[in-house]
Amino acid sequence: MAGFNEIRSKSVVLAQTNIDTDQIIPARFLSTTERAGLGKHAFNDWRWQADGSPNPAFAFNQPQNSGRQILLAGRNFGCGSSREHAPWALTDLGLRAIVSSEIADIFRNNSLKNGLVPVVLPEATVQALMQRPDDELVVDIAAKELRTPGGDIFSFPLDAFAQTCLLQGVDELGYLLARHPDIEHYEATRHAR
Repeated sequence: MAGFNEIRSKSVVLAQTNIDTDQIIPARFLSTTERAGLGKHAFNDWRWQADGSPNPAFAFNQPQNSGRQILLAGRNFGCGSSREHAPWALTDLGLRAIVSSEIADIFRNNSLKNGLVPVVLPEATVQALMQRPDDELVVDIAAKELRTPGGDIFSFPLDAFAQTCLLQGVDELGYLLARHPDIEHYEATRHAR
C-alpha cells in the first residue's frame, strides 16, 4: 500500500442506510485471498442484472462516476459480518475514502489496514455533500479534514497511529517491521540491565 497525504476527487453517492458487507462483496466471492480483481464483484448484486449486463441505474455504472475515489454513503456503512474482502473490493474498484455519518467499527478497522480512509461526519453534512457529488472534495489525511471547493472545512476523527500508517503507506505489521532495529536495541539494552 502506498502512503498518501490527500485524496482529491468528485464523489459517488450511495444514500442507502445500513449497506452491509454482504452487499459490498457477496459471500460467494470470498473464496480468494487475492485482492486484485475483487473490484468487479463490489456491489455485485446491485451493479449487474440477472443476464450479466450492467444495471444502468446503479451509481458505479454511470459514466460520470468513472474514476471517482470518494464514496458518500448512507448511515451505518459496512455493518454486518467482518470480512476484509469488503475494503479490498472497494479499493480495487478505485475508492480511496468512504464518507458517512456512521461507519461500522470492524469495517472501519479493516479499511484503515488496507488504505481506505473512513471519514465520519455529521449526518446533515453528509446529506449536504450528497447534493453536490460533482464538487471536487479534498480528504486531507495530515490535517484530518475534508474540504469543499466552497471553502467549507470539516474535521473528522482519525487516531494518530492510523494517520501515521496511512501517511507512510504501511499496515500495523509493516509499521512494526520498519522499527525492528529499534525493538532489537531496546530488548538488548533492557536485558543487559
